[in-house]
Amino acid sequence: MELNIFQKLTEKIDIECFYMTPSQLEEKTIQLIDLHHFIESYNQSLKVVDYISHPINIIEDNGVMKGILFYDLKHQFTLDLLASEVFKKQHQLQELWFVFVEEDHVSNYNRHIDFLIENGIELFYNRIFTFNFFQSVIYSLK
Repeated sequence: MELNIFQKLTEKIDIECFYMTPSQLEEKTIQLIDLHHFIESYNQSLKVVDYISHPINIIEDNGVMKGILFYDLKHQFTLDLLASEVFKKQHQLQELWFVFVEEDHVSNYNRHIDFLIENGIELFYNRIFTFNFFQSVIYSLK
């Protein structure tokens, strides 16, 4: 994703999210930063379709609509997996991706695997990744 596209997406947050609290705006901006950097690190041909209306980002990958949810184990939020499945159907997404965002070097994936098992993530998400934000490294767990 080019820098000018990122700037336009950031401006869209300012315009369309005027009703959000400062902390919600911060979360939405972090979501966009994660999405931008993930695309830069994973596949620059991915196109952003929507990131405003939901924590799940909608992207297009060679004509295939997919949703990406970024999740940081340090700043956990409640996952509503059924809502994710409903979102997938409503937006006619062919895949859902779950991405653990990490800031530290990750050498032990046990906590990720435990989280996946405890929450049944693999039942609802087609692909599961860990994304080391600062090292720009992505590992596929599924």
